[in-house]
Amino acid sequence: MYKFIDLFAGCGGMTLGFQNAGFEAVAAFDNWEPAVQVYRANFLHNIHTLDLSNWQESLTTLEAYQFDMIIGGPPCQDFSHAGKRNEDLGRADLTISFAQIVAHTKPQWFVMENVDRTVKSQRYRQAGEILREAGYSLTQRILDANQCGVPQKRKRLFLIGELGLSISGDSRALASYLDNNLITKPLSVRDYLGDDLDITHYYRHPRNYSRRAVFSIDEPSPTVRGVNRPIPKTYKMHPKDTAPISENVRPLTTLERSYLQTFPEGFHFAGSKTDLEQMIGNAVPVKQAEYIARCIDAYISGKVDSLNPIQQGSVQLLLFRESR
Repeated sequence: MYKFIDLFAGCGGMTLGFQNAGFEAVAAFDNWEPAVQVYRANFLHNIHTLDLSNWQESLTTLEAYQFDMIIGGPPCQDFSHAGKRNEDLGRADLTISFAQIVAHTKPQWFVMENVDRTVKSQRYRQAGEILREAGYSLTQRILDANQCGVPQKRKRLFLIGELGLSISGDSRALASYLDNNLITKPLSVRDYLGDDLDITHYYRHPRNYSRRAVFSIDEPSPTVRGVNRPIPKTYKMHPKDTAPISENVRPLTTLERSYLQTFPEGFHFAGSKTDLEQMIGNAVPVKQAEYIARCIDAYISGKVDSLNPIQQGSVQLLLFRESR
């Protein structure tokens, strides 16, 4: 099975998803110490505190490992809907760093994750040019985590590259695996957690009060963000709230939010509440990463007829609906 390293690994959602699909992690890298500490508590392989913005100097550390794949999610604040949407603030340059590291180490595969609006950015286009010139065939998809076994609406961009497949074209065969194995019925919080939350409605603080804040567990959750605020005493009910504010409505706890990101119950989180909320909100949902990994694995292994992979059904989403 392919060995991988995880860049901008955070607390390890993407690593865990790829491990669950059978890929072998050999090392991880991040520059935010609270996330590094949580990652280290949950995985046996090394994680290095490393500033990947200086990608040339980083190569010496990275090349100490043997790997066939690089995965990772460069920080998205400069692209994010919740951020300032200014790619000249510096964080967007880390997308270029990711591309340069891939281009210079030349693993057989890479998987890069970011927010959906990244596709509009100049830095992303520059990264694509670097990767194509390095010999990668690129497959780009915006996938909703809710269709990948995650009880949450969360659209994210995935750029997947295979070295040497062709000079210019996308991998249409891989795209068919990614597109056609998605869950079509919305996966609700209750579908995933049952009655574990012991509530039927919960509060999620809106970005502004033109949006609702109370949600039912019988629908997918909204996107888990890096903040988790209490209910303001002055909150006025939104017409689309699923219940009025009462003692039976509360914000989700930090751990409950990690479950919506499909981290397992045994995953160990330690640190300040502010740091934990941010790293959980920043994480790639485990089951979404697992979905990507399993589709790549099926494509590599040729488990299904390459001309009509989906009708054969051997990578259907029953694989991802395992107990957590």
